[in-house]
Amino acid sequence: MALLADASASNLTRGPSLRNPRAEYGFRVRTCSIAAVGSCVPERVLSNAELARQLTVTEDWILRRTGIRERRIADANESTSVMATWAATHAMAKAGVLASDVELIIVATSTPDMMFPSTACLVQAQIGARRAAAFDIGAGGSGFLYALEVGHHFIASHAYDTVLVVGADKLSAVVDWQDRNTCVLFGDGAGAAVLRGQPQSHGLVTTCMGSDGGMAGLLSVPGGGSRYPTCARSVEGRLHFLRMDGKETFKQAVKAMETAAQEALRLCELDLSQIKCIIPHQANRRILEALAERLGASPGQMFVNVEKYGNTSAASVPIALNEAVDSGQVQRGDFILLIAFGAGLTWAAAVIEW
Repeated sequence: MALLADASASNLTRGPSLRNPRAEYGFRVRTCSIAAVGSCVPERVLSNAELARQLTVTEDWILRRTGIRERRIADANESTSVMATWAATHAMAKAGVLASDVELIIVATSTPDMMFPSTACLVQAQIGARRAAAFDIGAGGSGFLYALEVGHHFIASHAYDTVLVVGADKLSAVVDWQDRNTCVLFGDGAGAAVLRGQPQSHGLVTTCMGSDGGMAGLLSVPGGGSRYPTCARSVEGRLHFLRMDGKETFKQAVKAMETAAQEALRLCELDLSQIKCIIPHQANRRILEALAERLGASPGQMFVNVEKYGNTSAASVPIALNEAVDSGQVQRGDFILLIAFGAGLTWAAAVIEW
């Protein structure tokens, strides 16, 4: 398992012109800051060259369609909870947080270790956070931002002082390796953030979220639940593999992420020009290019690492955030915009002052 680059949050006094929607609640709220982030990916690299041989296509065919050059694939013993634990301990170490400090663990994943108990409970046991409550969130690629917003409310309401939020997915476990249109897109990984209530710091400024269950069939794994329980017929029908309507998902992803981003900026009265770094869900290069064009992003404003990891679902945003901070694209006092889209269909955007 490979830990990714270091990143930690800093405090900065906000100028008087920034509107904080959080302050409009009818009760005394507390600012929720990201004390540190961490991430990890499996050691094994699956290159386009190797994948092209398996699928009888060319490396160029994969690159042109996706913008992805390689992805990380977890071994049999590297489950979602194992990757989530590595990312969590990475973030905790940088935040100076002990397992005994963690009061709540939220894991966003579409590929839990098992149907129940939750992956968050398994992470709790693995890091030794005995006093922490734990639960999962299922919102596909938007899961980390959903979990970030939920964790924020526990901090803001003074219910907890320290919350651990993790986005982790082992998509290689559900990818249909016979479907060349989908298997080239996905990889495995995890990212985590430690949330804390810190006076005079700003952290998470605002988040907006949305969903449309009417389009749930565009991206799903049909088998294994109560609708299509595991049986010989469901296995033969390949219902336990990921299915995606690529063209329609592309269209909906760009539209939803643009709308979410514009709404998040409107809520805190910021213009895109004031955003130092845009960190979107790393779905594929074509979606990212279309989103940048629709938003009017300036060259270099959007952080992209999809060529190295592919689409890691809920892990994609925190992995990219971690790398953006380490590379210097995010520094103290910068406003950053996180944008995500996922199965559900779900979408979300968040503005953070680093």
